[in-house]
Amino acid sequence: MCGRYASTLPPEMMVELFRLLKSIDIVPRYNIAPTQPVAAIWEAHGRREAHFARWGLVPGWVKDPREFPLLVNARVETMAEKPAFRDALKHGRCIIPASGYYEWHTNPDKTKQPYYITHTDGRPMALAGLYASWMGPNGEEIDSVATITVPANGQLSDVHDRMPAILEGDQIEQWLDVRNVRAREAAQLTLPLPDGVLKFHPVSTRVNSARDDDPGLIEPVEIELPKPRPAKVAAGGGQLDLF
Repeated sequence: MCGRYASTLPPEMMVELFRLLKSIDIVPRYNIAPTQPVAAIWEAHGRREAHFARWGLVPGWVKDPREFPLLVNARVETMAEKPAFRDALKHGRCIIPASGYYEWHTNPDKTKQPYYITHTDGRPMALAGLYASWMGPNGEEIDSVATITVPANGQLSDVHDRMPAILEGDQIEQWLDVRNVRAREAAQLTLPLPDGVLKFHPVSTRVNSARDDDPGLIEPVEIELPKPRPAKVAAGGGQLDLF
C-alpha cells in the first residue's frame, strides 16, 4: 500500500514536465496523507490541467461520502472489476506528481520502519491514479483520487510487497488519453518498475504522524538492526539445544 508521499515540485516545473495549460498554486509537501487535498493531472475535452482532489476516491454513484469507505489505493489486479474503480479506469485516469513515497517495513519484532523511496536519478515520479467527481444533492462537488498499486519488484520486496504504479515517458501520454486508449490497454501500462530504477533509505518514524511535514522527514537515518537471539544451552553440560 502507498499511504504517504512527498511532492516538492515547483508549479512551473509541473507545467513544463507534464505539459499543462496552466499551473496551480502548490507548496512543497513532505508528508501527504489520505483525505488531504493533492495535486492531480487529468485531461478533459482535450485540455490537460492540474486540479486539487481529495486523496480517497468517492465514485459518483455514492449517496453519502461520509458513509463510504476510504479508497486510497486501487489494486491493479482487481481495478477493472471493482465497481468503485471500473468507470474511473475507463474515463477517469490521472497522474499524481510526486518526488518520492514512503513505505513501512515490518521488522521481526513487529515494529515498523518507514523508508523513503525515490528515483535513483532524482527525477520526479508520475504515480498512476484514478479520479472521480461526486455531485451532492445541494450542488456540492468533490473531486477525488486513488493511486494504483502493483506487486513490488524484487528490489523493493525487501521493504514491502506492494508499490505504486509509476509511469514514465510515453506511458503517461497513453494513460491520460482516455478518448483513444481503452481501459484494458491502459491497465497494461501499470507494471512494476525494473530493479535498479528506484532507491530507498530509512527515515524517521516522525513520518507516522500526518501533523509533521518538513524536509527532515525525507532525510536518511541510521537504524539499529535487531540483535540475534542467544542460543539456548542445555542444562546438563554446555551442548547447544538444537531441538
